[in-house]
Amino acid sequence: MTRAEVLLIGGRAGVGKTTVGWEISAQLRAAEVAHAVIEGDCMGYVHPAPEGDPHRAAVTERNLRAVWGNFAELGYRRLIYTNTVSVLDQSTGLFERAMGGDVRLVRVLLTATDEITAERLKAREIGSELKREMENSARKARLLDERAPADTVRVATDDRAVTDIAREVVAATGWMSAGS
Repeated sequence: MTRAEVLLIGGRAGVGKTTVGWEISAQLRAAEVAHAVIEGDCMGYVHPAPEGDPHRAAVTERNLRAVWGNFAELGYRRLIYTNTVSVLDQSTGLFERAMGGDVRLVRVLLTATDEITAERLKAREIGSELKREMENSARKARLLDERAPADTVRVATDDRAVTDIAREVVAATGWMSAGS
């Protein structure tokens, strides 16, 4: 396989993107499927925003291009990328520029109810960010529901084991198939 492939795991805050991403990685490792993982939020996590880049899109792209370039140079062709809005069409260009114009995108949108995400966020956000995270999570859930492309696989995470969720997401990639 020479073509790069990226599994984009999107969803509101508290839906389980990072947890599911790590479990997918564990399942792929157990099956000896080569891959890399990038927590997309970390690619642009700087303060203050770079001059002329208020949304940190340019620094995110530079970092993704650099990190993916290193992975690709070492022979990796599959990437698990977690980020809230990564599944939206507006992100396609980022991955084409950073990973090559023929990159295969597999979009998965994780979903969960307001109640479940509130529970998860209350357990995770123990500092001053809880209120902001809960408000942003609800807003992003609506945005993602309305704007996710038609080819996006939607996977509910409410009251499910992370291993089961990860298996469902991996199945959408075809990465466990013979000869993949």
